[in-house]
Amino acid sequence: MPAGSLTANVSLRDVVVGDLDVLFAHERDPEANRVAVTIARDRAAFDAHWAKILADETRIEKAIVEGGIVVGRISCFRYEGLDSLGYWVAREHWGKRVVTRALGLLLEEIPHRVLHARVATTNVASIRALVRQGFVVTGHEHAPATDRFPACEEAILVLNR
Repeated sequence: MPAGSLTANVSLRDVVVGDLDVLFAHERDPEANRVAVTIARDRAAFDAHWAKILADETRIEKAIVEGGIVVGRISCFRYEGLDSLGYWVAREHWGKRVVTRALGLLLEEIPHRVLHARVATTNVASIRALVRQGFVVTGHEHAPATDRFPACEEAILVLNR
């Protein structure tokens, strides 16, 4: 990848209600859902989900901003009793290391460790971004289908530093 195509102008800020339309559009992309191994929510389910997120004061939820435009989101939250990370970046910003940069910025803000992430094993780019930031693949696990996720094999990643 040519150095000029990599992103350096990435910042994070708190997600606000005004970001939800663009985040909904990102999550409706069929190719992004295929790669992430997710099932797109309809608007009512999306809004209900985000109402819970925005009301949860324990959750860190950041908009990923590149050149003044919201290009995704990244979060730290409790999942099955573990401090976990998740993110979503609009497809047109893939391949520019936006996730790697956003992860680095979020990790600077989060004082605690150990952090966890689960990623479909077919989502090689996402696994690579986490590994670039120090996460280690500690195993693989079959994840059964839910209303949001098709059944798939997931990589389990941990960051201790």
